[in-house]
Amino acid sequence: MVVEEGLEYGPAKRRAVKQLALPGRFDLPDNDMLEDAVREYIAVFCAETQPAELLALRQLALVWMERMAAFRPYLAGAVWHGTATRLSDIYIQLFCDDSKSAEIALIEHNVDYEPRTVTGFTGGSVEALSLSSLCQALNEMIGVHLMVYDHDDLRGALRPDAQGRKPRGDLAAVQRLLDLQDSGYQLLHPQQKNVTQGPP
Repeated sequence: MVVEEGLEYGPAKRRAVKQLALPGRFDLPDNDMLEDAVREYIAVFCAETQPAELLALRQLALVWMERMAAFRPYLAGAVWHGTATRLSDIYIQLFCDDSKSAEIALIEHNVDYEPRTVTGFTGGSVEALSLSSLCQALNEMIGVHLMVYDHDDLRGALRPDAQGRKPRGDLAAVQRLLDLQDSGYQLLHPQQKNVTQGPP
């Protein structure tokens, strides 16, 4: 469900519980175990397609991070961690001095978006500005979610996770990932050029 339908871990777990008729308090695998299973699935069933799809999504994420650079953007989720496919959405966390400033910027640039309230990484409610953006390399519309946090939340946002990894990356970190991934992909697939070319 995560790989083939693009579901996030929480909704995938809830659907699995329902489909398997498990009790509501059933002890489910944690997200680290689920991510390991997702990586194994991708390695077996999606090894030929997923690297290019991930690269294209990271390119698109970088475009939106550059557009929202004034609001301290950080990439998170499957696109940051490397488990995304063409069905995955992009999650960018903004750390704003003024919680409405990012929304005002979208309005000023005539960006069509939908505001929602979701649970953030701090456990509290945060505003998400959700939009669709064309990924030219995949020829598909991709969901982009801009999660609006207070600037003070950034202090706790960069602590390593349980596996010692950075849970999110800023513009420079995403650019480094892209440079490394693009170089590796071109070495493996020299016949495929401009596969990651994103929107202008």
